[in-house]
Amino acid sequence: MRTPHAATAVPSSDTEAPMESHPPAGGSSVRTRSQHQRRKRIVQAAAALASRGGVEAMQMRTVAERAGVALGTLYRYFPSKMDLVVAVVGEEIDLLESSIERRPPGAATPSGRAVDVLMRATRGLMREPELADALIRSLILAEVETPFGDRMTGLLLRVAADGLAFDEATEEQLALAGSLSSVWVQELLEMLRGRRTYEQVQRRIEIASDRLLRDIR
Repeated sequence: MRTPHAATAVPSSDTEAPMESHPPAGGSSVRTRSQHQRRKRIVQAAAALASRGGVEAMQMRTVAERAGVALGTLYRYFPSKMDLVVAVVGEEIDLLESSIERRPPGAATPSGRAVDVLMRATRGLMREPELADALIRSLILAEVETPFGDRMTGLLLRVAADGLAFDEATEEQLALAGSLSSVWVQELLEMLRGRRTYEQVQRRIEIASDRLLRDIR
Protein backbone atom coordinates (compact mmCIF):
# COMPACT_ATOMS: atom_id res chain seq x y z
CA MET A 1 0.00 0.00 0.00
CA ARG A 2 2.96 2.30 0.27
CA THR A 3 2.74 4.22 -2.93
CA PRO A 4 2.50 8.04 -2.85
CA HIS A 5 0.19 8.78 0.04
CA ALA A 6 -3.27 10.13 -0.34
CA ALA A 7 -3.29 13.20 1.90
CA THR A 8 -6.02 13.69 4.47
CA ALA A 9 -7.51 17.12 5.00
CA VAL A 10 -7.32 18.57 8.51
CA PRO A 11 -9.25 21.43 10.06
CA SER A 12 -7.54 24.74 9.70
CA SER A 13 -5.81 26.03 12.82
CA ASP A 14 -5.59 29.53 11.37
CA THR A 15 -8.04 32.22 12.43
CA GLU A 16 -10.42 33.11 9.65
CA ALA A 17 -10.09 36.64 8.32
CA PRO A 18 -12.97 38.93 9.28
CA MET A 19 -15.66 39.37 6.66
CA GLU A 20 -14.97 43.03 6.10
CA SER A 21 -11.33 42.48 5.16
CA HIS A 22 -12.38 40.89 1.85
CA PRO A 23 -9.56 38.31 1.49
CA PRO A 24 -8.51 37.55 -2.08
CA ALA A 25 -10.64 34.95 -3.79
CA GLY A 26 -9.07 31.54 -3.40
CA GLY A 27 -6.98 32.57 -0.40
CA SER A 28 -8.65 30.07 1.90
CA SER A 29 -8.14 27.22 -0.55
CA VAL A 30 -4.46 28.12 -0.94
CA ARG A 31 -4.02 28.12 2.83
CA THR A 32 -5.84 24.80 3.17
CA ARG A 33 -3.74 23.28 0.39
CA SER A 34 -0.57 24.43 2.15
CA GLN A 35 -1.71 22.82 5.41
CA HIS A 36 -2.67 19.70 3.49
CA GLN A 37 0.82 19.48 1.97
CA ARG A 38 2.52 20.21 5.30
CA ARG A 39 0.61 17.40 6.99
CA LYS A 40 1.49 15.06 4.14
CA ARG A 41 5.20 15.86 4.53
CA ILE A 42 5.02 15.17 8.26
CA VAL A 43 3.31 11.80 7.80
CA GLN A 44 5.72 10.77 5.04
CA ALA A 45 8.70 11.77 7.19
CA ALA A 46 7.36 9.72 10.11
CA ALA A 47 6.77 6.70 7.86
CA ALA A 48 10.28 6.92 6.42
CA LEU A 49 11.83 7.00 9.89
CA ALA A 50 9.68 4.12 11.14
CA SER A 51 10.56 1.99 8.11
CA ARG A 52 14.23 2.22 9.06
CA GLY A 53 14.24 2.21 12.83
CA GLY A 54 10.78 1.32 14.05
CA VAL A 55 8.48 3.58 16.00
CA GLU A 56 11.39 4.38 18.34
CA ALA A 57 12.99 6.28 15.44
CA MET A 58 9.92 8.52 15.15
CA GLN A 59 11.27 11.11 17.57
CA MET A 60 9.14 14.21 17.24
CA ARG A 61 12.09 16.58 16.77
CA THR A 62 13.59 14.30 14.11
CA VAL A 63 10.26 14.04 12.30
CA ALA A 64 9.91 17.83 12.32
CA GLU A 65 13.42 18.33 10.94
CA ARG A 66 12.92 15.75 8.21
CA ALA A 67 9.56 17.27 7.24
CA GLY A 68 10.97 20.81 7.26
CA VAL A 69 8.53 22.16 9.84
CA ALA A 70 8.92 23.73 13.26
CA LEU A 71 8.52 21.43 16.25
CA GLY A 72 5.57 23.51 17.45
CA THR A 73 3.89 23.05 14.07
CA LEU A 74 4.32 19.29 14.33
CA TYR A 75 2.72 19.22 17.77
CA ARG A 76 -0.18 21.34 16.51
CA TYR A 77 -0.96 18.66 13.93
CA PHE A 78 0.01 15.65 16.07
CA PRO A 79 0.07 16.20 19.86
CA SER A 80 1.72 12.82 20.53
CA LYS A 81 3.74 10.11 18.82
CA MET A 82 0.70 7.81 18.92
CA ASP A 83 -1.30 10.42 17.00
CA LEU A 84 1.43 10.28 14.39
CA VAL A 85 1.39 6.48 14.27
CA VAL A 86 -2.39 6.53 13.83
CA ALA A 87 -2.02 9.03 10.98
CA VAL A 88 0.50 6.85 9.15
CA VAL A 89 -1.74 3.80 9.54
CA GLY A 90 -4.76 5.87 8.51
CA GLU A 91 -3.07 6.80 5.26
CA GLU A 92 -2.37 3.13 4.58
CA ILE A 93 -6.07 2.37 5.05
CA ASP A 94 -6.95 5.33 2.81
CA LEU A 95 -4.81 3.77 0.08
CA LEU A 96 -6.51 0.41 0.58
CA GLU A 97 -9.95 2.01 0.34
CA SER A 98 -8.94 3.84 -2.85
CA SER A 99 -7.72 0.56 -4.30
CA ILE A 100 -11.06 -1.08 -3.50
CA GLU A 101 -12.99 1.78 -5.09
CA ARG A 102 -10.94 1.45 -8.27
CA ARG A 103 -11.08 -2.33 -8.32
CA PRO A 104 -13.83 -3.78 -6.11
CA PRO A 105 -13.46 -7.38 -4.91
CA GLY A 106 -14.95 -9.70 -7.50
CA ALA A 107 -15.68 -12.76 -5.36
CA ALA A 108 -19.26 -14.00 -5.31
CA THR A 109 -19.41 -14.65 -1.56
CA PRO A 110 -19.10 -12.30 1.44
CA SER A 111 -16.20 -14.31 2.84
CA GLY A 112 -14.41 -14.30 -0.50
CA ARG A 113 -14.66 -10.53 -0.81
CA ALA A 114 -13.30 -10.09 2.71
CA VAL A 115 -10.34 -12.35 1.92
CA ASP A 116 -9.62 -10.32 -1.21
CA VAL A 117 -9.45 -7.12 0.84
CA LEU A 118 -7.30 -8.55 3.62
CA MET A 119 -4.80 -10.17 1.28
CA ARG A 120 -4.63 -6.98 -0.75
CA ALA A 121 -3.79 -5.16 2.48
CA THR A 122 -1.21 -7.82 3.33
CA ARG A 123 0.57 -7.42 0.01
CA GLY A 124 0.66 -3.66 0.42
CA LEU A 125 2.04 -3.76 3.95
CA MET A 126 4.64 -6.41 3.16
CA ARG A 127 6.25 -4.16 0.57
CA GLU A 128 7.79 -2.45 3.60
CA PRO A 129 7.81 -5.10 6.32
CA GLU A 130 9.84 -3.05 8.82
CA LEU A 131 7.28 -0.28 8.68
CA ALA A 132 4.37 -2.73 8.89
CA ASP A 133 5.90 -4.44 11.92
CA ALA A 134 6.53 -1.15 13.70
CA LEU A 135 3.02 0.16 13.08
CA ILE A 136 1.14 -3.02 13.95
CA ARG A 137 3.10 -3.61 17.15
CA SER A 138 2.63 -0.01 18.21
CA LEU A 139 -1.13 -0.20 17.68
CA ILE A 140 -1.43 -3.49 19.57
CA LEU A 141 0.51 -2.12 22.54
CA ALA A 142 -1.21 1.27 22.54
CA GLU A 143 -2.66 2.26 25.90
CA VAL A 144 -5.22 4.49 24.21
CA GLU A 145 -8.01 3.52 21.84
CA THR A 146 -7.16 3.98 18.17
CA PRO A 147 -9.48 3.97 15.12
CA PHE A 148 -7.56 1.20 13.33
CA GLY A 149 -9.78 -1.69 14.44
CA ASP A 150 -13.03 0.11 13.70
CA ARG A 151 -11.83 1.23 10.27
CA MET A 152 -10.81 -2.29 9.26
CA THR A 153 -14.04 -3.71 10.66
CA GLY A 154 -16.06 -1.12 8.76
CA LEU A 155 -14.19 -1.86 5.55
CA LEU A 156 -14.85 -5.58 5.87
CA LEU A 157 -18.54 -4.95 6.52
CA ARG A 158 -18.85 -2.76 3.43
CA VAL A 159 -17.32 -5.28 1.07
CA ALA A 160 -18.81 -8.41 2.65
CA ALA A 161 -22.32 -7.20 3.45
CA ASP A 162 -23.21 -5.23 0.33
CA GLY A 163 -22.21 -1.77 1.49
CA LEU A 164 -23.34 -2.10 5.11
CA ALA A 165 -22.21 0.95 7.11
CA PHE A 166 -20.44 0.53 10.44
CA ASP A 167 -23.08 2.47 12.38
CA GLU A 168 -25.89 0.45 10.81
CA ALA A 169 -24.44 -2.96 11.66
CA THR A 170 -25.80 -5.15 14.42
CA GLU A 171 -23.71 -6.11 17.43
CA GLU A 172 -23.28 -9.59 15.95
CA GLN A 173 -22.15 -8.27 12.57
CA LEU A 174 -19.61 -5.96 14.22
CA ALA A 175 -18.31 -8.82 16.35
CA LEU A 176 -17.92 -11.15 13.37
CA ALA A 177 -16.13 -8.63 11.15
CA GLY A 178 -14.03 -7.41 14.07
CA SER A 179 -12.99 -10.95 14.92
CA LEU A 180 -11.82 -11.54 11.35
CA SER A 181 -9.84 -8.30 11.46
CA SER A 182 -8.17 -9.46 14.69
CA VAL A 183 -7.29 -12.83 13.14
CA TRP A 184 -5.72 -11.02 10.20
CA VAL A 185 -3.59 -8.80 12.45
CA GLN A 186 -2.26 -11.82 14.35
CA GLU A 187 -1.53 -13.72 11.14
CA LEU A 188 0.23 -10.67 9.73
CA LEU A 189 2.46 -10.53 12.82
CA GLU A 190 3.29 -14.22 12.42
CA MET A 191 4.25 -13.55 8.81
CA LEU A 192 6.42 -10.59 9.83
CA ARG A 193 8.19 -12.85 12.35
CA GLY A 194 8.90 -15.39 9.62
CA ARG A 195 6.56 -18.02 11.05
CA ARG A 196 4.06 -17.98 8.19
CA THR A 197 4.36 -17.80 4.44
CA TYR A 198 2.00 -15.64 2.40
CA GLU A 199 0.21 -18.77 1.22
CA GLN A 200 -0.26 -20.03 4.78
CA VAL A 201 -1.66 -16.70 5.89
CA GLN A 202 -4.07 -16.63 2.97
CA ARG A 203 -5.31 -20.14 3.71
CA ARG A 204 -5.89 -19.38 7.39
CA ILE A 205 -7.70 -16.15 6.52
CA GLU A 206 -9.87 -18.05 4.04
CA ILE A 207 -10.85 -20.57 6.72
CA ALA A 208 -11.57 -17.89 9.33
CA SER A 209 -13.51 -15.74 6.88
CA ASP A 210 -15.65 -18.66 5.73
CA ARG A 211 -16.55 -19.51 9.32
CA LEU A 212 -17.19 -15.93 10.43
CA LEU A 213 -18.71 -14.19 7.41
CA ARG A 214 -20.34 -16.97 5.40
CA ASP A 215 -23.87 -15.82 6.23
CA ILE A 216 -23.30 -12.16 7.04
CA ARG A 217 -25.89 -9.93 5.40
